[in-house]
Amino acid sequence: MTRVSRVLRTGLRTRLVAVSTAAALALIAGCGDSGGGGGTGGGVENGKVTITMGLFGVMGFKETDLLERYMKENPNVRIKAEVAGDEQTYYTALQTHLAAGSGLKDIQGIEIGRAKELVDTQADKFADLSGTPGKDHFLPWKLNQVSTKDGKVIGLGTDIGPMAVCYRKDLFQQAGLPTDREEVARLWEGDWSKFAAAGDRFKAGFKGDGVAFMDSASGLFNAMIYGSSEQFYDKQGNLIHQDNPVVKEAWTLAAKAAGSGLTAKLRQFQPGWDPGLANSTFATTVCPAWMLAHISEKAGPGNKGKWDVAKAPKGANWGGSFLGVVERSPVKEEAKKLVAWLTAPEQQEYLFQKLGNFPSSQQALKAPGVADATSEYFSGAPIGRIFGAAAQEIPNEQVLGRKDGTIKDLFSQGLTLIESQDKSPDEAWRTTVDRVEKAAG
Repeated sequence: MTRVSRVLRTGLRTRLVAVSTAAALALIAGCGDSGGGGGTGGGVENGKVTITMGLFGVMGFKETDLLERYMKENPNVRIKAEVAGDEQTYYTALQTHLAAGSGLKDIQGIEIGRAKELVDTQADKFADLSGTPGKDHFLPWKLNQVSTKDGKVIGLGTDIGPMAVCYRKDLFQQAGLPTDREEVARLWEGDWSKFAAAGDRFKAGFKGDGVAFMDSASGLFNAMIYGSSEQFYDKQGNLIHQDNPVVKEAWTLAAKAAGSGLTAKLRQFQPGWDPGLANSTFATTVCPAWMLAHISEKAGPGNKGKWDVAKAPKGANWGGSFLGVVERSPVKEEAKKLVAWLTAPEQQEYLFQKLGNFPSSQQALKAPGVADATSEYFSGAPIGRIFGAAAQEIPNEQVLGRKDGTIKDLFSQGLTLIESQDKSPDEAWRTTVDRVEKAAG
């Protein structure tokens, strides 16, 4: 079986602050106007093609040797990639450059929470990739997320975020719960309320202090809503967060967990969460595939073999990205070829093996390097099989809205009002709804 090596950094698509806001803005804007053709920075000189890329987080292209390999295979091509660690800052700068029509790179990364807004408001700024040869290898719902109503595709998929539950075997044993991953999965099979019920059993059975069943109520909320085809918006683009039964059910269960002592009151990737991993302050966390690398790094070598991975109650997707080509790029056709190569099944399989970024390619999902992968850190868990099965359960249609990422963060903040400020679920709900309406119009 293939083993995925432990990596030093994680391919998070959420707002991990790897660099400060000011530094990230300087990184993105500092060389945005270094070339012609709309200020993308790319061009052709003396027969050499220069392609610029604007990326965020750890998408894997600059962190591995993929760009070097492409340049070696295409000696007339030079690639300049710049990475902002903070996606929120990256996106703010991207919006500024799109509005100005300058400062853009030839290739721009697109985070899933921003996809719908760009499709609805900026599709004309991106080249159409619908004619890319062989693009049918993607999961059917992946490209739908970056497609306009008339069929234009503004990006090709990189990774996705199928979900599982990461859990501490030693803490489960101390609480009298099963530790075998198949038995653990049966505890909550088919229903997130069973997951919360397992938390009640854990709380009742665990004899020590300072250990909660789960890290955060917001993680539970996200896992529940992202297993549905509609979350905050309907197909017509209308906000439905107040009336969608999926959102209401997720809020009710997460709020109950927040108010009953089942959580460690730690929002994922916010201050305190990393030390919580290292100090064993919670026994479970809902984990998309890309999160495993972060857990293994922050929990540290001392916890190797204590963690395991079990199937989630229901399939869901949290995270994922795309690569788009700017319409006014002076090297548009060359950039299209690079994007197609970087998102091809072979490269997606390679990035999974190197970094754990889970493929959006159906073909890559079936490749031995993915399907047979196990994780030594997570007790030899068959992560390729577990996350691959979860990917197949994700609804074929996922409706996104313009402010999906913003709304998700506001709901997470709302649940924190219950966990950390002792607000009632009703009061926190009213505050959250008010904030969403102000942010999303």
